Amino acid sequence: MQRKTFTEKVYAVVKKIPKGKVLTYKEVAGLAGSPGAFRAVGNILNKNYDPDIPCHRVVRSDGKIGGYNRGAANKIKILKKEGVKI
Repeated sequence: MQRKTFTEKVYAVVKKIPKGKVLTYKEVAGLAGSPGAFRAVGNILNKNYDPDIPCHRVVRSDGKIGGYNRGAANKIKILKKEGVKI
């Protein structure tokens, strides 16, 4: 049995975030098994272009929206459309 890489674990966690909900980078890192790797989560998601992995649903712990490889304005627009209060 092959072990999942951290990237695969991050994608698996993010795939499960339901529409209208968000998790922080820190929460995703913890759920993926490496609580201190929140910066790595951001770097992983910055390279994601798979529409099945809703990386726009991951935000910063300080309440700011965080980055998005299609632009922060697009991230905000998508989250509002999904019903997230920003």
